[in-house]
Amino acid sequence: CEVEGGAGFIIGSSKSVDCVYEPASGARPEHYSGTIGKLGIDIGVTGRTVVAWAVFAPGKVSKGALKGSYTGASAEATVAVGVGANVLVGGFKKGINLQPISLQAQTGLNVAAGIGSLHLRYDR
Repeated sequence: CEVEGGAGFIIGSSKSVDCVYEPASGARPEHYSGTIGKLGIDIGVTGRTVVAWAVFAPGKVSKGALKGSYTGASAEATVAVGVGANVLVGGFKKGINLQPISLQAQTGLNVAAGIGSLHLRYDR
């Protein structure tokens, strides 16, 4: 996923996100858009961020199945170049797990920790 840059608002943040899901089966990639946010401490400014998740689901993931809302723990630290971790569960009937831990790379000056949320729409 690519996350737009922006500023944290001390008690939280919300940024636009564009994601591409690449199925392990080799099927065509799927495109999603939405928002990613934090509720907790989020102080600073970041540039465009790239986040990669492993997708764990019970059984086969059908087309568009990643749409929905995910919540969990989130933390990041950035001084010029930084890293972050997100553990999010949700999607269809709360049956899809994104990660266990995502990898995140970003630029800027920022510190954030709290509850993370991701809301995805399937772009047909």
